[in-house]
Amino acid sequence: MEKKRLEFYGGPWMSFLPFVIFIALIILTTFVWQSISDGALWVPAFAAILITFFFAKDKKQYADAVIDGMASREAIIPVVCWIFAGVFSRILRMSGLANGIAGIAAGLGVGPTIFAVITFLASALFATASGTGFGTIAAGMGVLYPAGVALGCDPALLAGVIISGAAFGDNLAPISDTTICSATSQDVDVPGVVKSRLKYALAAGAVTIICTVIYSMVSGSTVSAEAAAVEFDPITLIMLIPVAITIWIAIRTGDIIIATSIGIVLGCATACVFGIFDFVQIDSDSSIPAILAVHGDAAALDRTVDGVIYTGISSMLQVCILALLLFGSISVMRAGGGDVMLLEKLNAIAKGPKSAEGTISVMVIVLSAIMGLNAPAILTVGASFAKPMSKKFGISPYRAANLMDAQSNTLAYCLPWTPAMVYTLGFAVDSAAPLTAGQIIPCCFYCFAMLVIMTVSIFTGTGRHDLMDQLSPEMKKEYGWK
Repeated sequence: MEKKRLEFYGGPWMSFLPFVIFIALIILTTFVWQSISDGALWVPAFAAILITFFFAKDKKQYADAVIDGMASREAIIPVVCWIFAGVFSRILRMSGLANGIAGIAAGLGVGPTIFAVITFLASALFATASGTGFGTIAAGMGVLYPAGVALGCDPALLAGVIISGAAFGDNLAPISDTTICSATSQDVDVPGVVKSRLKYALAAGAVTIICTVIYSMVSGSTVSAEAAAVEFDPITLIMLIPVAITIWIAIRTGDIIIATSIGIVLGCATACVFGIFDFVQIDSDSSIPAILAVHGDAAALDRTVDGVIYTGISSMLQVCILALLLFGSISVMRAGGGDVMLLEKLNAIAKGPKSAEGTISVMVIVLSAIMGLNAPAILTVGASFAKPMSKKFGISPYRAANLMDAQSNTLAYCLPWTPAMVYTLGFAVDSAAPLTAGQIIPCCFYCFAMLVIMTVSIFTGTGRHDLMDQLSPEMKKEYGWK
């Protein structure tokens, strides 16, 4: 049975009101008030849902839509992943591993510019192998970010190249949800899609490296005196073992919860065995990181619980709450049919192959930017709009899949309200070098490079007939290919 559409006073376009209010307040929060706290984004997100409530004709249906969004699987999966990744990241951070990496890098003569490039390449490699953008951000911001900051790298640049690496892998990885969604929605094979999009990803990656080098040199990043003379306990480098095992498991399984669960246990065990952590530390003045710390007077009853597990979970609470509020707004938009109306309006613009490709791109960019999510945007556009449009104008289904995937990994990764950016800020704000979204956005080079490259390819017609010869005779006929 089809659900009744959620109706609003002012018409169906009012289903976008939560995002209009939220984005307007976010712009003020980020660029005017220069907020560096995820918690500061709660108010705009909550206010957006609250204000829109009064425009809904059926208040009960509106409330159900908000709850459905917050309780949906697509909302809960990243929240759970963030909690587990937050604990694992905290263990690595408190172990002193970042200082060890910074000290060794300085000793080997690795400067901030080279380290920033290495950070992008490592992030891109991990994301491509594991297919997880959020897992890449957790690993990069947990280890490479503090190490690079200690070495003297520009903090915004480091955060930007980590996001860029995550977007690169999300775009290219065969096991990425965006790759699978884009391929299946067009009824084409994943290997063929990956092969045909490789040229775009590598070109955007090369531009990212060039921009990283230029930005680092212009910003005047040099090896800090602290990094050059940093004193670190070599034993902390033993934590690279649980890191390597966790990455290997993430690559093998493609599941960040499985990988970080094992990583948390291995990390805690390794830290305890080698004396980096105590299992339980009952001392209010202790400087030794503990898995579980109980602070306060031993004779008193008012003790507080602390430690890497507690702080790892608590550091993710802000981004988790914000994400739930955002998913509530997404559900309201869908219940009101706003996403479908938008796509139908854009669909009417397509008059030829070039405008059809541009329309597909705009559809995915707008939806993924509004939602802050790429896979749902691809699923919304793919089968219902991109596929029939491609058949009508003779555009290769591989090309349509590449357009959707590439464009969905641009603004969805670098706007202030997107989960990827908020997640990155959550790690940065909890470090010695907190950042604002406004500082990071200009350094998300891959996102902007891919946006430009795909736009240019639309005007030049590059890739419009990719792998058409590999289609079945039936599909060739459907797409008007002889």
